[in-house]
Amino acid sequence: MTQPSDTHPDRSPGLGPDVVLEVWHRRKWIGLLASSAVLAGAISVAMSLPNLYRATTTVLVERQQVSEAFVRPSVTAELETRIQTIRQQVMSRERLAEVITGLDLYPDLRGVVPMDALVGRVRNEVELDLRGTPQSSGRYATIAFAVSYSGRDPETVARVANTLAALYVEENTASRERQAALTAEFLKGQLADVKRDLDEQEQRMNQFTLRYAGELQQQVEVNLAALERLNTQLRLNAEYQIRAIERREQVERQLAEAESGAPATSQADTPGAQLQRLNQQLAQLRRRFSEEYPDVIRLKAEIAALERQMTAESGTDRPRTNPDDADSTLRLARQTLGNVDRELESLKQEEGFLRRAIAEYEGRIENAPKRQVELQQLSRDYDLTNERYQTLLKRYEEAQLAEHLERGQDVEQFRVLDAAIPPTRPVAPNRLWLLVMGLIASVACGIGAIVAAEKLDTTFHDVDDLRAFANLPTLATIRLIPTTGSARRQRRRVALTALAAIVAFGVIVAGSYYVAAGNEQLVRLTARPGA
Repeated sequence: MTQPSDTHPDRSPGLGPDVVLEVWHRRKWIGLLASSAVLAGAISVAMSLPNLYRATTTVLVERQQVSEAFVRPSVTAELETRIQTIRQQVMSRERLAEVITGLDLYPDLRGVVPMDALVGRVRNEVELDLRGTPQSSGRYATIAFAVSYSGRDPETVARVANTLAALYVEENTASRERQAALTAEFLKGQLADVKRDLDEQEQRMNQFTLRYAGELQQQVEVNLAALERLNTQLRLNAEYQIRAIERREQVERQLAEAESGAPATSQADTPGAQLQRLNQQLAQLRRRFSEEYPDVIRLKAEIAALERQMTAESGTDRPRTNPDDADSTLRLARQTLGNVDRELESLKQEEGFLRRAIAEYEGRIENAPKRQVELQQLSRDYDLTNERYQTLLKRYEEAQLAEHLERGQDVEQFRVLDAAIPPTRPVAPNRLWLLVMGLIASVACGIGAIVAAEKLDTTFHDVDDLRAFANLPTLATIRLIPTTGSARRQRRRVALTALAAIVAFGVIVAGSYYVAAGNEQLVRLTARPGA
């Protein structure tokens, strides 16, 4: 017979097959119930989880069709960076809210759950996968990317994936065109500012050139030649003044002799001698100057007047001792004296003009280095501004060409390579894996329940347990004698136990269904890797 004890007996018979079988024989229903409960919960979870489908759209990155050696693109950011930037724009709250409304996503949650929560859910369900090829530098060059979306309806996930891919394509095209247009507009504004500065500097240079027209370095040789010519004219003017003074003295002597009535004492003062001297002077001037030179014109006029006078005198028959001849000689002498005085006055005026001109040209030559430095400073500023203007003009033309190519879709662009189609097989849950894990868990729970029940049970199961505990000799053993009351109590316990097990099974299955039904988060945890 068995006897209960308040303390756990110290039994150490070893864990052999007989002991295991004996424990199994005593605790098998506990183990089976525990194992069945866990397995039933696992089966309920695996069968209650919703199917999750995933659709993928592949977008190809087409490189610029026109060589960059001819047209430099306005968009120079790394492709991966631009894709991530576009992703942030596509995944914005405004865009995703339009997608949710337009495609009628989560109809049972809209109006109940805040839109921000639905937008966050879409963000979690969208995946972006960059696909590239290895380069010699060790980096991967992106040639395509995939946009994936997972959900419970195959048709819906395909539409959402295609819609998001189309947003990537549209946003890339719009952002490139926008960036190209902004670049061209910015360069246009910069070009206008530099052109205004260039015009102002060009106007300053023109004003400087006009203001100091005769003092520039490139005009020094011309000024020197003009200065030499003026000095030559000044020397000739001095010679002419000396000759005019000599003539004036001669005329004054002639006039004095004519007024005193004395005859001429020199053949050099006769009209013929004067005519010969004037012709010699005219010949000398013609060798140096043209017929339009003032001195040449003056001498020609004097020669013509003297010739007319000699012609008039040679045509008269009156003797030279006639008083009229004396008067004519006086008039001619006074006229010649007046002409000489006027000639001297003209030569002095010409001398003043020549000296002023010489001083002006000397000042120009002296100021030439200073003006050259000022002009070089203006030219340097103008050249720098012009160089900047030409650079900006070239960049602006390139930006305009790049903008034209962006509008013509002849540059790098995104193109949908493989559109998403409704998937036929779910990617999750992995029910086989759940059932296997449930089976393993049920076996572990059954064994654990048996071990726990055995450890918590403090009764003696046979006489050996009693001997080991009491260390007393056993006189006799009496088997359990069943009675009608004990049999009735036993059946009642079995019925209650069965009812409790059925209720527990129902609660476990119902609870598992409640937890698993529609739980997409739990499904995503069981999705096959790489699916």
